[in-house]
Amino acid sequence: MKQSQDKSPIWALRLIIILSITLFFTGSFQLISHPLPDLPLRSFFEADNTVLIQIEIDTRCFSKDPEMEPYLSLEEYLLLTQTKRDQLLSQAIDYAKNTVGFSFEPAGIVQPSWMFEFTTFQSRPPMKSDDPIMLTGSWRLDFSKYNGYRVRALPDESLSVLVLNFYRGELLKGIQVLFPGESSRVLDLKNLENSQIGDPNRELFEKVQTSGTWNTFTGFIRAGFLHVLPLGTDHILFLLGLFLLSRNWSPLLWQISLFTAAHTITLGLTTTGFIQVSSSVVEPIIAGSIIVIALENIFYPKYSHWRLAVVFIFGLIHGLGFASALGNLALPKTALLTSLFGFNIGVEIGQFVVIVLAFLATAWIRNESSYRKLVIVPGSILIALIGSYWMIQRI
Repeated sequence: MKQSQDKSPIWALRLIIILSITLFFTGSFQLISHPLPDLPLRSFFEADNTVLIQIEIDTRCFSKDPEMEPYLSLEEYLLLTQTKRDQLLSQAIDYAKNTVGFSFEPAGIVQPSWMFEFTTFQSRPPMKSDDPIMLTGSWRLDFSKYNGYRVRALPDESLSVLVLNFYRGELLKGIQVLFPGESSRVLDLKNLENSQIGDPNRELFEKVQTSGTWNTFTGFIRAGFLHVLPLGTDHILFLLGLFLLSRNWSPLLWQISLFTAAHTITLGLTTTGFIQVSSSVVEPIIAGSIIVIALENIFYPKYSHWRLAVVFIFGLIHGLGFASALGNLALPKTALLTSLFGFNIGVEIGQFVVIVLAFLATAWIRNESSYRKLVIVPGSILIALIGSYWMIQRI
């Protein structure tokens, strides 16, 4: 009996290797790996009553499986034909039209006249060969005849729209995350100057400056939750890998707590610009972390302090992955801290829901020996298989 038990992990490892190679060559296995960040929409209002509205679109949005696509780098962009570049520009115009709508009171809906160009994040010109290429659309108009401004995230697309309004180069409080089908609050265009003075009796100050911080906070809670459920498949699998080691609360709480502390650290450091790591490095390591945790459940089924060290290290890497949702927005410190705090709370709520659902799904198996045979080993094999495929694909 002992000899048979010793051989079972070896057969599990062989099965993982064989199926991973098969999946790699067939290319028939498709799962969402890492979600696209929200679509940033920046409106720059000036004292001369003109506004420059800019939308930043990731070229991966045009793919049937955008989460499976790598960024288009500057090096790859320079090799594109002019026909292909023109095609991307045309796709960007159509995508913007189908994703976001604008209304100016009292005129109502206004159709934008976009002019797109190739940039990297934050409309900056790409400089390095590995800089991701974005398509930035610009639309300038005179808003002197309008009283209010509202943005709507159209329901036909899946991405959320991140609305940022500026006046004379200063970001107004009240950043809004609009999920498909939602509209922003109306921005009072006739009292924009008072937002700088800070007159508390003005409607604009009350709506944008005071309640805006709370709306930013709650909006990013929702965004953080969605980056776990349902979009963060790789983070869900890592959490399930932690859960499969043991259903006892003590080991599970220690693992989840260290994982949370670790990804909170790197999420904060990356988002605030203290560290920068390329996604081409982060994403394969995240996939590798899923494999390691799953295989540990098979080969080393007992909880140990070594496991906690591994979980903490991988938590640091996962935090770098979460940071892709905030790191390229260039928010000022006051708005950034509110957004970061709200986003992190949303992530924690998502993690809690994943663990609770895992408990509910396996509570009917009381016998630990049966639980290992029916859930831990096959579940860990499946998780390791998916992680193996992702790692091969991302490398």
